[in-house]
Amino acid sequence: MLAESCNPEWYSVPLVGWSHYEAVARLADVHLVTRQRNRPALDRAGLKEGRDYTAIDTEFIFEPMVRLVNRISGPNKGWAVLTALTIPSYLLFEWFAWQRFRKALKGQQFDLVHRVTPVSPAVPSPFASWCQGSGVPFVLGPINGGLPWPPQFPDLQKQEGEWLSRFRFLFRFVPGYRSTRNAAAAIIAGGISAWREIPAKWRQKTFYIPENGFDPRRFPVAHMARDYANRPIHAIYIGRLVPYKGCDMLIEAAAPFLQAGRMTLTIIGIGPEEARLRAQISQFGIEGKVHFTGALSHHQIAEHLGQADILTFPSIREFGGAVVLEAMAMGVVPVIADYGGPAELASPNCAFLVPLAARPAFVHALREILGRIVAQPDQLEPLSRNGRTRANTFFTWSRKADQIMEIYRWVLGKRPTRPDWGMPFRDRPE
Repeated sequence: MLAESCNPEWYSVPLVGWSHYEAVARLADVHLVTRQRNRPALDRAGLKEGRDYTAIDTEFIFEPMVRLVNRISGPNKGWAVLTALTIPSYLLFEWFAWQRFRKALKGQQFDLVHRVTPVSPAVPSPFASWCQGSGVPFVLGPINGGLPWPPQFPDLQKQEGEWLSRFRFLFRFVPGYRSTRNAAAAIIAGGISAWREIPAKWRQKTFYIPENGFDPRRFPVAHMARDYANRPIHAIYIGRLVPYKGCDMLIEAAAPFLQAGRMTLTIIGIGPEEARLRAQISQFGIEGKVHFTGALSHHQIAEHLGQADILTFPSIREFGGAVVLEAMAMGVVPVIADYGGPAELASPNCAFLVPLAARPAFVHALREILGRIVAQPDQLEPLSRNGRTRANTFFTWSRKADQIMEIYRWVLGKRPTRPDWGMPFRDRPE
């Protein structure tokens, strides 16, 4: 399993890489190949280098690229630029991995190779062609992306330093794009937008499995019904404090209910927008109703979720949205934009979906939903139950590992029919 980002102690893509590895390793004999920077966390997790994983050093090229992006776009910005500039480091990672394992692969010591990260579809994989030449099947994914920037928010695109995303279509012309997909025995699309980008000639070997999942050990299922009577609604925001996540729009929409003492808001996360958000809160006179926690561990986030009623996460361009699953698993009802990954993970049966619109209309719609929740909090209970059911039916990492194993079986000729779980996942499996 190639996962250059694979770290049980971090968030986002590194946690995706780790979660895929750990879940599949419970069902198969897996050797992980990852970046050297992940070694300390993997050792603390009980893995042994050489036996369980191999660490490859590409820091000498990756870290200078990250510093360059920060100089160009600033911290926490310019993800398209970062991906473009770090492609050479990913290619170098695969070259080193091939040099280390080519004899074993040519000797058929592995049944298949699965590249889990990077998740970006813009990064080619020469390993796919090398595997094909060795007669070892190659599985690519989850790859995710292709979600258009919402035209209602051009100012946020500028603030995020995502100017390169306007030219994103050019990734199809990156050397290795076609050969990677031609050589892959299977492709896993981590989102509907990523699926739609797959040309028809590769669709029959492409499978839809959402990129994100949740670990019940980190976010245990809450079974007790909440009592909403005679208290304010507890809202929680979890995410980086950057423009496109929409925390400022949340504060504006929730301000009347916070002022009236009918709602409290906990903001978990850090980022360059924090000072501006604090100033906004001061302008509304709601300092005592909003609590910033800073960055927290998974365990601490779970504790806060256990006290929350609703997850208010109005991000307007989210490919994944793992926090939505974590909230659903703990019985917290998501209030999210009806766009991208969060809207795929949740459904109207377990969440409030805010129609995407220009900022004034979006804030107004979000405020209306929050107003309905405050006026009738008991409506949250059936949504909470449905969310727990949906999360545990479709989105545990063990469930994803079962699906991935079925793809492996299909690739290896051990399953005659092509697996298909639908897209998006329905609330009630057929």
